[in-house]
Amino acid sequence: MEDEEGSRDFATYVVWSLSVTAILLLLLPMIFVIGKSTQYSAYSQDGDYEGLAQLSDMRDSLEEKPDEYFVANTMSTPMLVNDWKYPHRTMLLIIAPEKPIDETEADSIYDFVTERGGKVIVAADDTNANRLANRFGVTYFDAPLLDENQYYVTEPNNDGMKEYSWSNVWSVGTFEEEAADAGNDGCSTFEISQYNDGCALPVLFRNPTGLKFEQTEMDRDDPDHRLVTRIAKASPSAFIDLAGNGDSSDYRNPAPGDLSLMIRVDYPSVSVYDKVRSGQGSLVGGDTGELDVTGSIVFVSDPEAFSNLLWDDQVGEEYGIPKICEVEGAYQSCWNDEFENTEGSQWNGNEDYFKLLIHSMMEFDNQKLSGEVKDDFSNFQIVFDESRHVTGIVSAPFVEAMGTVVLLTSNTFLKWLVVLNVGLLLLVAMMIVPEKENWRHVFDLTRFAERPNKLDPSSYRQRVQQALFTKIRVHHDLTRDEMALMEPSKIQGMIGNPRLVELAYSKEKKYSPQELRELMKAIRRWGGAK
Repeated sequence: MEDEEGSRDFATYVVWSLSVTAILLLLLPMIFVIGKSTQYSAYSQDGDYEGLAQLSDMRDSLEEKPDEYFVANTMSTPMLVNDWKYPHRTMLLIIAPEKPIDETEADSIYDFVTERGGKVIVAADDTNANRLANRFGVTYFDAPLLDENQYYVTEPNNDGMKEYSWSNVWSVGTFEEEAADAGNDGCSTFEISQYNDGCALPVLFRNPTGLKFEQTEMDRDDPDHRLVTRIAKASPSAFIDLAGNGDSSDYRNPAPGDLSLMIRVDYPSVSVYDKVRSGQGSLVGGDTGELDVTGSIVFVSDPEAFSNLLWDDQVGEEYGIPKICEVEGAYQSCWNDEFENTEGSQWNGNEDYFKLLIHSMMEFDNQKLSGEVKDDFSNFQIVFDESRHVTGIVSAPFVEAMGTVVLLTSNTFLKWLVVLNVGLLLLVAMMIVPEKENWRHVFDLTRFAERPNKLDPSSYRQRVQQALFTKIRVHHDLTRDEMALMEPSKIQGMIGNPRLVELAYSKEKKYSPQELRELMKAIRRWGGAK
């Protein structure tokens, strides 16, 4: 009867433990996202203000003519990039990561670019992307960049009241060449329609941070293994407002004079297999062959550069963002002065620039790639990373669970680590349970019967003595035979504690259960630090 009650109690504990665990797995993700809203998502456009901080306009323009890329999203983790079909024809957009990119994800994306020829754009204004950026020698600052020279003036209410902010930064954006200091050839409407990336366009930012680049060890060993280009930069007067006081003369606000706003890194000559031009196929019975592609990644210092507010010039104009820059301050300069041609000096939204940048990073100019592939934009994929954004309260548990499953199954190390742990648990259960001579195994690892025989109180002292002698033998690294041959006086000297000596050799001393418990504590402490 007692065995059955014990089995039911153990089963009850197991059920309650599993229930509490399941409830916590559901509630904790929901608690973490309460009061948080999703921003910079390509699939969210709720609310007027929040709608301006979304990427829905960007997604729509990439799906529409004349581009019509194949647009998708990933909700679990960017670790899967190397499993995608034709990674060299795929671009991953990580814009405003609200959750830090971890080490495993950073390694996967690094391999995606350097070994698979993948394309990536990362846009952040904090350190959430630094694990990935540091792989390429790039670092994001964790404070706003202020530029007293390259800023633009807004008129948000269109009432004549202008707002001046050094955090409204502009820059001249190039595509494959270093950002020139002056005299850039601005992209004309015709050049934009023809995807000519040999020109430049104005790019607007709001509250960007700064980027710095430092050579890696591989750069020093092999300077030609990649090409690093600053395709947009701040003026030499720009500084990072670490102190939060907006004071350019404060020594705590670094102003190195070469802060970047966008950095592009290209890895040429990555070998892949794809459809090649007629007559160049190398595989039997097909037109698939080996060709060299370029893996590319661009780091952008402000996710808002892609937002609805700055993507379309008409939306920006409604909120007082100028299409033509005008000098308002003594130290302010204008992007108009940086261009030789008038047509290219007008800001028509960041859309023109980033669509040309994406086209420049893809393989449209690869002369060995089949024209059948190059002529159809839908053969090129653009994937928005939605896993870095805060999800809805109801969907949060399921998104986190999906991400965990993908993490475990897509990472070989973690997958085998889980399998090994499960195997070790089963092995421990099989090895330990049979050694408990007073326990009865009932062919179920989740159920054990109680001890059928209670311990005799008269044996308590003997058990405590045995524990003492075992502790002495193990402490001095003795075998049982060596211990048995030792003289009692020598063992007493090894014990040292008078109370424990009395326990070991006195036959007349009687101990209460409380005294035996105290002696057990002394045995545990015996042999410790001296």
